[in-house]
Amino acid sequence: MKLEEMTIDLEQHIEVKADIGDVFKGVLYRFGEGSTNPNGESMQMTLEQWPGGRWFRDRGNGIGHLWGHVQVIKPPVLLELSGPMFMSYPALNHVEIRLDQVAGGTKVTLRHRAMGFLDPAHREGVAKGWGHYLASIGRDFSGAVVANRA
Repeated sequence: MKLEEMTIDLEQHIEVKADIGDVFKGVLYRFGEGSTNPNGESMQMTLEQWPGGRWFRDRGNGIGHLWGHVQVIKPPVLLELSGPMFMSYPALNHVEIRLDQVAGGTKVTLRHRAMGFLDPAHREGVAKGWGHYLASIGRDFSGAVVANRA
């Protein structure tokens, strides 16, 4: 495996025409109980909103998947999550969601960095997946514009 096949460094952002505190609450909701897949179905996620809190998928009947832990929570400007995420193989992941007050609203920047034996399908799909999360946050507030999907 080549090094570039073993890493992800992705950054995306949206600008939302809403107060930073409201947007931060929206981020927490979308990463927890309001998390959906692109078809609009619940991902059954739980986000415990404190340092060390778990971020996990509870499918019921004892079936679940630990996505990570809250590494940093600093309302209303920062949420950092680290863990295996959606990868059930040797990989390290870190997701940083940073909120900045901008003219007319709030900029939400998501950066995902990972390394490990990454499945090519995950490398290909990660931009679409995080784009869906950001778009969901944007839809929660009128006037959101999705930008910088590189």
